[in-house]
Amino acid sequence: MAEIVNLRRARKARDRATAEAQAAQNRIDFGRTKAERTLTEAEKTLAKRRLEGHRLTDDPDGKDKA
Repeated sequence: MAEIVNLRRARKARDRATAEAQAAQNRIDFGRTKAERTLTEAEKTLAKRRLEGHRLTDDPDGKDKA
């Protein structure tokens, strides 16, 4: 005799599996911890400050007045 399948449960299980697969892909695409984001932002800020520190003119436009 065939096994009785509850179609509502089967549909929900299929939807959960699809959602989990999408979540796994999103973790790969967008997943970075807060510490990683903070570290990256700090590195960008430091690089920008160092670049500004090596600027030869005080003119914010970057143009000489000559």
